[in-house]
Amino acid sequence: QVQLVESGGGLVQAGGSLRLSCAASGRTFSSYAMGWFRQAPGKEREFVATISWSGGTTYYVDSVKGRFTISRDNYADSVKGRFTISRDNAKRTVYLQMNSLKPEDTAVYYCAAKTTGRGSQTEADYDYWGQGTQVTVSS
Repeated sequence: QVQLVESGGGLVQAGGSLRLSCAASGRTFSSYAMGWFRQAPGKEREFVATISWSGGTTYYVDSVKGRFTISRDNYADSVKGRFTISRDNAKRTVYLQMNSLKPEDTAVYYCAAKTTGRGSQTEADYDYWGQGTQVTVSS
């Protein structure tokens, strides 16, 4: 059993920064891919960022009608360039550094652990979830 506990949420003005932390129990944390998701009021939970067990970049290959694209899919488009995911396996903690925050970033942020394979944007691929931490960005 893996327990995940998020912290670091709060109220911040637009343009400000926050760093979320997710502390995990379990000796095999270093082998898990981790992800951050968020859920705004009245909306479905959505992918934010993912990181592999080694902290490396996750790449996906999409094939569309015979055309192949290699893309860096470890961040949602809405947060690219503003958010950074990282991990410290010794501390069994994953972080989400959020800069240049916008009111539309307001949501409950959840971390999740994927016990096999590399990182994923798909909620159903994750095996364990934290309770979430509220982030509110005022305009």
